Amino acid sequence: MTQHVTRPKPEKNRLRRTMMFMNAQKPGLIKDAYIYGADTIMLDLEDAVAESQKDAARFSLYHALTTIDYGDTEVLVRINGLDTPHWQEDIRVAVAGGADGIRIAKCESAQDVKTVEEHILMAEREFGIEEGRTLIMAALESARGVVNAYEICTASDRLFGVALAGGDFRKDMRVKVTESGIDIMVARGMMLLAARAAGVQCFDTNFADFKNMEGFENEVRQNHQMGFDGKSIINPRQIRLVHQVFTPSAKEVDHAERLVRAYNEQASAGVGVFTFEGKMVDIAHVRDAQDLLKLAKASGVYHGDL
Repeated sequence: MTQHVTRPKPEKNRLRRTMMFMNAQKPGLIKDAYIYGADTIMLDLEDAVAESQKDAARFSLYHALTTIDYGDTEVLVRINGLDTPHWQEDIRVAVAGGADGIRIAKCESAQDVKTVEEHILMAEREFGIEEGRTLIMAALESARGVVNAYEICTASDRLFGVALAGGDFRKDMRVKVTESGIDIMVARGMMLLAARAAGVQCFDTNFADFKNMEGFENEVRQNHQMGFDGKSIINPRQIRLVHQVFTPSAKEVDHAERLVRAYNEQASAGVGVFTFEGKMVDIAHVRDAQDLLKLAKASGVYHGDL
């Protein structure tokens, strides 16, 4: 471990295929969490920590943030809900330690985001942290939170994304987990629409039965097809599959690269719409290909210059 670790300024639109939750109270779990290769580690002060152990968890969290070099792995902190007596001190400790961002538990309104933002700014000023450095994401865990998703997504420039928390949402909706996912499909769709309209990222809930890899794969592939940016996970075994599904294949990268090169050649000749491999192509197709190459580059599978 390296003493007094200083983390670089977080990137708002970085690659976040996997967000792995870790109990902030357990040093044995979080000291080497980066070795698993998740894009983001979520150090949890909320549900994973017993009510009587909140202070101990914050102590462990601060020590981890200031002494462990997590490298390129993003480190976020899930704070306790705004209806508890813990969240303000959670924010102070997370910001003082240099966390990349804070996840708002049980977020239901734009005002929740603004309240957290105000306290983050206060903590940044208190501890001499660069103002604006600490990012925000919001967990939507109720019907009210999902209905207010767009307002939440646009409540702060610090906010990089929203995530569905399936357990509490299902309780609020009085439904049980289904194999097809129909129980939370409407919420997934509404949240995705809001996030895309606001220009922020969107993440699906965790899959609790980590021994059921077939069911997990089906859900991850459905998430990808729907347009999610990534998934919350609770076990390192789940990382590899999510990354495989959310990383462009070699065939997709090759096709996108050839398409962009063909477009560049046509554009230089003043052509807007053209035929590529027997299909009509316009700028929308080109932008999709460019986005895929950006994702491939961020994922480490493309090293070109397009």
